[in-house]
Amino acid sequence: MDEPIYPNSIGTERELLDAHIEFARETIIYTVHGITKEDGVKRLGPSATSLLGVLRHVTEDEYWWFQDRFAGIPYTDSRSSEVDRDGEFKIREQDTVESLIAGFEEACANSRRIAKNRSLDDLAAHARPRDNQQPSLRWLYLHMIDELARHSGHLQIYREILDAQREGNSAS
Repeated sequence: MDEPIYPNSIGTERELLDAHIEFARETIIYTVHGITKEDGVKRLGPSATSLLGVLRHVTEDEYWWFQDRFAGIPYTDSRSSEVDRDGEFKIREQDTVESLIAGFEEACANSRRIAKNRSLDDLAAHARPRDNQQPSLRWLYLHMIDELARHSGHLQIYREILDAQREGNSAS
């Protein structure tokens, strides 16, 4: 898989937002591509996060923000609940690396369909829980670029650690 190419600097506001969100999405996939499920579920820190757990989380984010919050179409397939707030980071036995990547790609395609013919000034069907404000599609793009970029950084660090561990084990 080829490394994603950083977007051009020139374009309309919408073209630039589309290009940057796609770059962030592609970088997520690029970073987890080729890992094993065993490596993908390893916890490399004190929290519930893992490479595949973060992939599940950003999949949930795509559905939550574009489908549920913006379009007003309920999304109920979340693994999170009031009982287990880290549920969306958990990987099920039947999950595979391929199925989780496909799930993320499906969530992104769904987000694209929802945003395609909407104005950046259109407001979400539901308010943000944090401030009870209805964000615009423009805000949603910026938020998701931020969210995906932040988690992409986590994934890249985790991937570096796993790759170094694997190289260290093969050298002995």
